[in-house]
Amino acid sequence: MPRGPKGERRPADVIGNAVKVMRIATGEDPEDYGPTPADQGKDPNAGALGRKGGEARAKNLTKKRRSEISKNAARLRWAARTRGT
Repeated sequence: MPRGPKGERRPADVIGNAVKVMRIATGEDPEDYGPTPADQGKDPNAGALGRKGGEARAKNLTKKRRSEISKNAARLRWAARTRGT
């Protein structure tokens, strides 16, 4: 069974999906989005700290170093493509 954007189960056929959406809209079925990161024991503030760290790193990198990183990444991507991976 396919999963929706938040990992919820949805019917594979069009009519079944339409019925499911109608039932959710009328309140017959709950919107089953699955577990949230907090439910899984993850700290919600960790993502915010990670974004701050990424911004700080980007601010501290010189243009030359950013260029080196991007060239290395492109080289690895092309190497993987030529190997057939």
